[in-house]
Amino acid sequence: MCLMTTWVTAQEKSEIVLEELAAKLGGEILLSSELLSNLDYQTAVSGGLSQQDSCETIQVLMMNKLMVDQAKLDSIVIPDAQVEQELDRKIQYIIQTMNGDIERFQNYYGKNVSQVKKMMRKDMMEQAQARQMQASILSDVKITPREVIEYFESLPKDSLPYFNSEVEIGELVMFPEVSQEEREKAIALAVQIQNKIEAGENFNTLARTYSDDPGSARIGGDLGWQTRGTFVPEFEAAAFNLEDGEISDIVESEFGFHIIRLKDRRGNRIHVEHILIRPEITDADVEKTKEKLDSIRTLILRDSLPWEIAVRRFGSDKVQSFHNGGRVTNPQSGNTFFPTPALETDVYFAIDTMETGGITAPLEVDNGSRNEGYLKLVKLFSRSKPHTANLGEDYDKIKTAAIKQRQDQYLFKWLHDKIASTYIYINPRYLPDCPMMDPWREVNSYTMSP
Repeated sequence: MCLMTTWVTAQEKSEIVLEELAAKLGGEILLSSELLSNLDYQTAVSGGLSQQDSCETIQVLMMNKLMVDQAKLDSIVIPDAQVEQELDRKIQYIIQTMNGDIERFQNYYGKNVSQVKKMMRKDMMEQAQARQMQASILSDVKITPREVIEYFESLPKDSLPYFNSEVEIGELVMFPEVSQEEREKAIALAVQIQNKIEAGENFNTLARTYSDDPGSARIGGDLGWQTRGTFVPEFEAAAFNLEDGEISDIVESEFGFHIIRLKDRRGNRIHVEHILIRPEITDADVEKTKEKLDSIRTLILRDSLPWEIAVRRFGSDKVQSFHNGGRVTNPQSGNTFFPTPALETDVYFAIDTMETGGITAPLEVDNGSRNEGYLKLVKLFSRSKPHTANLGEDYDKIKTAAIKQRQDQYLFKWLHDKIASTYIYINPRYLPDCPMMDPWREVNSYTMSP
């Protein structure tokens, strides 16, 4: 049976079963709607699913259900605030993949943002429980240096990975400061909007017209339901002090000037709307920052100012590298080494012929608008040559691979034992014909009533 055909049919809204039991795993139930909504999400993110992708998705769903079943047995509880934050990030990510088009988002799901959040909340809670359960299962997995060496020596010599040239880089980031003239212009516009609101003009219409917050302006400034700790301090203090329906005075934060309206309050959660006016960063502001960075670069190269002290004294603490002596961490590997093809294009060309220890001229980073951009110096700490993996140069990578293999083996054994000791029923309609599903097929109680 090709399960993909069933899912495609469901997505095309023809010959679908709107709700039925997809699987029962221990005390947890996987409904067809939950399975299909997860597939819809994966499709939205990736732009399409292959049969292999679909099989992996349903397997992960069933594994997570077993994790949740064990998490409940172990009394693992996830705070509501954590679930809300993860839910907000997921919604924003989906909207970003749709180019920030809220209308497209609502048409896709047939629901508004609040309704989609409500629909996803249970699933998000269970995902968090599953992650915490998995972390608990793997918490005791350790590996010794001797075992790392044994792992490396067990690898066939003709299949050792080949590593491209890698670099270690640092950055000193500075954000241009707004001029007093632009700051005063932004305040004047905020006052003008506030006067319009007091004169009876519609808050949401004004947000769509004037707000510089691209995420909320399209929907009338609506920020949805949020808990404490979500907003920057200045915004949060003002928002949580409002009464239902009350509109704040102009509030200044690192993002600009806000006019906030409280729609509703439920315990420590509030539903707010805002209009953001951001002072404009001008060419003169950028040039001033560039000149300052040039002066800092000169001091460092003359050995008058150590790099780490320069980062701490002049760099922005808004970026991760500030807290690591200016060294940039590779988000894919967790270490500070980058394969050269993975570098940002401007950084790649800036350091391509640079000697180790060199520092680039100021680089301007455009994050979509002048107000979102920044400038930085980049220092080249080290550069490796392309080579076949070896313990001397690649111990950290080899250790990571060895730990991953150990964790996979440990998790597989845990799941095998859990599957063997748990009642499992999978509706044949939702059991795809993939080799990876064979273990589930072996224990599935086809003939038993769910």
